[in-house]
Amino acid sequence: MAQKQRRRLRSSTVVLGGMGVVAATLTSCSSEPDQRCVDMDSYEYANGYRVVADSNCSSYGTTTNAGWYYDAEVDDGWADDGTFSREEAVDRNGFGCSGSGGG
Repeated sequence: MAQKQRRRLRSSTVVLGGMGVVAATLTSCSSEPDQRCVDMDSYEYANGYRVVADSNCSSYGTTTNAGWYYDAEVDDGWADDGTFSREEAVDRNGFGCSGSGGG
């Protein structure tokens, strides 16, 4: 007679699976919103702000009046429906994480 053997999960499999759940939870509550560097003088009602190279927002002495624009919808080099306030972007971003103080 053949006996049925139950397959045991190794503890490393259980631990790795649990770590995946923890990682997903932590990243869903990220305090870093999506950001785009935009030319703040380029606003057009139909398009929003023109996206420029990140170096314009990271370097001093650039000729472009550039700033970080957070949580924007980006389409064909234009960013719209975002905010220049990082704090506001953090509050409205994430998966039920507002006010959790996680960042």
